[in-house]
Amino acid sequence: MRHLSVARVLLGLCALALVATGLLYWQQGDQRTGVTLAAQAQTGGPKPFARSLQGTLPDGDLQPPRSSSDTEGSGALAYGELRRLFDYYLSTVGEQSVEAITAQIRSELPRRLPAPQAQKAQQLLDRYIAFKRDLVGLEDKPDLSGSAVAAIRRRMLAVQDLRAHHFSADENQGMFGFEDAYDRDAIARLEISQNPALNVEQKKQQLTALDASLPAALRAEREASNLVVRIEQQATDMRARGASEDDIYRMRAKELDPQAATRLADVDREEAAWKDRIAHYRDERTKLLKANANATESERQASLTQLQQSLFTEAERPRLAAYE
Repeated sequence: MRHLSVARVLLGLCALALVATGLLYWQQGDQRTGVTLAAQAQTGGPKPFARSLQGTLPDGDLQPPRSSSDTEGSGALAYGELRRLFDYYLSTVGEQSVEAITAQIRSELPRRLPAPQAQKAQQLLDRYIAFKRDLVGLEDKPDLSGSAVAAIRRRMLAVQDLRAHHFSADENQGMFGFEDAYDRDAIARLEISQNPALNVEQKKQQLTALDASLPAALRAEREASNLVVRIEQQATDMRARGASEDDIYRMRAKELDPQAATRLADVDREEAAWKDRIAHYRDERTKLLKANANATESERQASLTQLQQSLFTEAERPRLAAYE
C-alpha cells in the first residue's frame, strides 16, 4: 500500500511540474502520465500517439478480478482503471483533437478487453467525453467562482450532480470514489480552519478527530504525501550543502524505492529543462522588444508570437502568460 500511494503522489508531482492548474484535458493537454520507459526513449521505440507521451505506456490495468459467475469477461468493468486510460490519452488535447483521441481509445479497448466488456467500455467512453465537455461549462458559472470554502463546496456539489447525470452509482464510485473522499476531507479541514467561532485549540482538536476518522486508503495517501514532502525538503537541504544528484538519488531510493527515485529524478530534469527554456525565451523576448522599440504594437505582437511559436509547442504556449 505504501508504494502504491507514493506512486500516486509522484504522478501528481509530475503533473504539477509540467502543467499549470485548471481543466488540464481540455485546455492544454501537456500532462505526462504513464510508466517512464527510458530505454525506449533512447533507442527509438514505436511512434507515440502524441509527442508528450513519448517514453510512456498507456495507464490502466483494465482487468478486474474475475468471479466464478463471470463468463467470457462479461462482468463489471474496472471503472477506475478505465478512467486512467481515458485520461492518459485525453491529456494530449491540444496536440490531438478530441475526435482523434476518441478514435485512438476506441481502437485500444478491443485489444485489452473481452468483446462484451469492450462494448460497455465504448459506451462509458462516450459518456465520459460528454461529461468532460459539460465540466468545462461549469467554469463559466459566476456562483461557482471564488476561493471561500462555501464556493469550493458548491463547485464540488455541482461536479457531483453533473457526474450523476452521466454515470450510474457504481460507475461514479469506481471512477471518482477516492477523489470524492479526498475532496470531502479537504473541505472539512478548510471549514475548520476558516471557522471564526473556533479557537486554536478547538481547531486542533477537530483536525485531530478528522485524522482519526480517515479511511485507510486516504490515510495511506496522506502519509505518502507527507513522506514525499519530507524527502523533497531533505533533497533541497542536501543541494544547499553541495550534494550531487547521485547522492540525492541514493537518498530517495533508500527512503522510497529505485523506481520512485527515478521518477523524481525525471521530474527534476524536466523542471530544470523547462526553466532553462523559459530563461532563454525571456532573453530573446527582451532582445526582440528592444529591437522593435519603434515598431507598432501589432508589429511587436506579431514578432513576439513568431518567437513563441519557434520555441514552444501549441500545448505549451498558453503557459507562457505566467512568465510575461
